[in-house]
Amino acid sequence: MNKNKGILIALGIILAGKLFSQDFEVAPVMLDFNAEPATSQTKTITVKNHSSKRVSYTVTFADFIPKSTGERNLLPPNSTKRSCANWVNVNPAFFELNPGEDIQLQVTMLVPGEEFGSAWCMLFIQPTREQTSWSADKQLAAGITVSGRIGVLVYQSPKSNQNYSIKVSNFQEITKPSDSNRRFSAVIENLGDKITRCKVFLLASNMITAEEKQFKATEYVVFPKLSRTVEMELPNDLPTGKYALAIIVDYGPKFPLEGSQLVIDVKNDMPVTQPDSIKQETP
Repeated sequence: MNKNKGILIALGIILAGKLFSQDFEVAPVMLDFNAEPATSQTKTITVKNHSSKRVSYTVTFADFIPKSTGERNLLPPNSTKRSCANWVNVNPAFFELNPGEDIQLQVTMLVPGEEFGSAWCMLFIQPTREQTSWSADKQLAAGITVSGRIGVLVYQSPKSNQNYSIKVSNFQEITKPSDSNRRFSAVIENLGDKITRCKVFLLASNMITAEEKQFKATEYVVFPKLSRTVEMELPNDLPTGKYALAIIVDYGPKFPLEGSQLVIDVKNDMPVTQPDSIKQETP
C-alpha cells in the first residue's frame, strides 16, 4: 500500500499509470488539464471491476493542501483557494459494473472566465454497498456507504499560463551514523504559478581531476507558491578525493537548470563534509 503518495485508501499498488485495489482498477491516476478560462476540456478515466460480484461505484471529490514532505492534507471540496472541485463534472457519477466489466468515465473541466491560475483537487472512485437505514453513512445517500476508495489527482492550469519559476536553497548533508549512504537535503521553492514537475539529481565533480559523475534523477511535483523538501542519497562509489557536490533541478528544456552546491571530502574509511563548505546557486 502506497500511503506516502496519499492516493490509495485501500489495499493496492500503482503500476504503469494504473492503480489497483483488491477489487477494482482505475487508470490513469492523474488528470492534467490545460483548459483556458471560459472553456472546457474532457478526459477519460477507466474503471474495471476485478471482483466476482456486481458492484456499484460512486464519484466524490476532496481538496488537498500539499505539504513540504510530499504528503497531502485532505479537506472538504471547494474549501481551499486553489480548488477546482466545483469546475469538474463526471459522467456517470454513479454506475454499476459486472465482474470483469469496465467503463470509461467522462471527466470535464469547465474553467470560469476569470481563472487564469493553477488549481487542483482529488477525485475519488468509491465502491458502495447496501446498508440498513440505521447504519447508513449520513454523508452519502440513504442506505449506501463506501468500503474503500481510489483517488485520482486532478490538475488544471491554462496553457497560456507560462509563469514558471523554481529556486533551490538549504542544500545540506543530513547523514546519520546508521545510514549506509550519505544523505543530503534541499528545499525547492516554486515561485511561479504552475504545478511544476522537477527532475532532481546529484552531480559530483572531482576538484583535482575535474571528472564528473551524475547520479540517477528523482521526479518531484512542486505546487505554486509552496516548497518541497527533497532528500537524495549519494552512493558510496566515489573515489577518495575532494568534490564539489551539486544538487540540480531540471524543470523543462525551456528553462535553465537550477541548483546549489557544497564541497565534500570523500575518504574510503570516513567520508565527511568540509566544515567550510561553500553554498552557491548554479548559474
